[in-house]
Amino acid sequence: MNEVYDAVNNGVLFLVWISQGYCLQYFYGSFLEGRGRGRTGNGVCAAALYVALKACLKLCLPMEYGDKRTLETHFITLIGLTVTVLLFYKAFRAITGFLVITFLAVCEISVFCACIVGEIYSPIMDFWNWCMGKGYIRSVRLFENLHTVAYIVTQMLLCAVAVALPVVVFRKIVQNFREKDYAIGRTELLFLLAPGLVGLLICILLQTYLYIENGQIYMVSPLLLFIIPAILLLCLLFILSDVRLFQDMIDRNREKSSRIILEKQVGSMQEHIAEMEHMYSGIRGMKHDMKNSLTVIMQLADSGSNEELRDYLSGLSQTFDRLEFHFKTGNAVVDTLLNTKYHEILRTLPDLQFHADRLLFPEKLMIQSYDIGIILGNALDNALEACKKLKAEEPEAKIFIRLSSYVKGKMFFLEVENSFDGEVVRKRDAEFPVTTKADKKVHGIGLINIKNTAEKYHGAVDWTVRNKVFTLSVMLKNERGI
Repeated sequence: MNEVYDAVNNGVLFLVWISQGYCLQYFYGSFLEGRGRGRTGNGVCAAALYVALKACLKLCLPMEYGDKRTLETHFITLIGLTVTVLLFYKAFRAITGFLVITFLAVCEISVFCACIVGEIYSPIMDFWNWCMGKGYIRSVRLFENLHTVAYIVTQMLLCAVAVALPVVVFRKIVQNFREKDYAIGRTELLFLLAPGLVGLLICILLQTYLYIENGQIYMVSPLLLFIIPAILLLCLLFILSDVRLFQDMIDRNREKSSRIILEKQVGSMQEHIAEMEHMYSGIRGMKHDMKNSLTVIMQLADSGSNEELRDYLSGLSQTFDRLEFHFKTGNAVVDTLLNTKYHEILRTLPDLQFHADRLLFPEKLMIQSYDIGIILGNALDNALEACKKLKAEEPEAKIFIRLSSYVKGKMFFLEVENSFDGEVVRKRDAEFPVTTKADKKVHGIGLINIKNTAEKYHGAVDWTVRNKVFTLSVMLKNERGI
């Protein structure tokens, strides 16, 4: 009979270890990039190493509750998890500490909760003993078989809880923690580690002062059967709530950064409008002074002062150049934006080829000029940044920006093409490339702003890369935004 019990116990342990190995590769793989080429093979190796670690600990350092081996076993497991993540994942990030501690805490809490559930074995056995004492069960063999069945069923239920609970918790963490590439600071890391550390220390405390054998917990008071699972479940909820709260904090910071960028863009649009007014004012002033200018020209021509005449005409030509609109798209806001960017290009990248002759707007354009300015402003800023980076790396490289637009049915399309260094950094499951700027918390949201603006008009954003040419395509429905 003892051989049957041992076989059941070992089978349950093995299944729990395999399920924990699966959770480990899923949990780590959702946050970290694997070192191997294949994600599946990388995960299988990590899970296998974890199962081997648990088996070695079971054989070489069997858990004896109530002595220091409890702490030693957890410490060795923690070291093994750290080694595993370093071997199979690019784990030199702050979030690795959160992954290791949280994984160990959730697994320990789940196993402890499963042992609490396994306590139903005692009342079942009390019932069979009562039946035996009353004479309802007269066969010793039947009594032993009922014992065995009750034990197997209890162990199966214990295994189900120990397997299912971590799977649910880890999936919830992965779903709630959406910003997996977020650069975590020291204070933020402590905030994330706190719930897992508390849960893990509670498990160590309970395992030190309670005696557990074959999934059965021997307690001083039956009241602990209700208090302990309540504490452990609260620890799991604390971990999940902490992750959810942290993600909400990131979202609020993103919104704050987005508002800052939008405020800067509004200020830039106001500058564009002020420049337009300045240009119109200059044109009116030149019209007013045209008679005086013509008089000066005629006097210089009559006096034969050719050199003075050429200098005067040169200065007059430069004045006209400053007031000239180089772009006529049919949209005053866009014309001003392009003119401003053009003068910026002349100052910073004089050899950049800037083409906007195919950027035209229909007469009946329902899309607000402000929203078009947001899209083009962000797209041009990204394109200029890419061209500057390419020019810094390859001074002889040809750099260009090409703008175009067209209408197809009720949809209006904008395209921005620019040269770049050909290097695109994109994280797994990320919609847009990762910014190469140092401050990733502030930068890198230009494409997100473009997407949000496009969605106001039931549109979408797409991007492609080909032969060191980055193409951004924005589709908008020609109607009033929502």
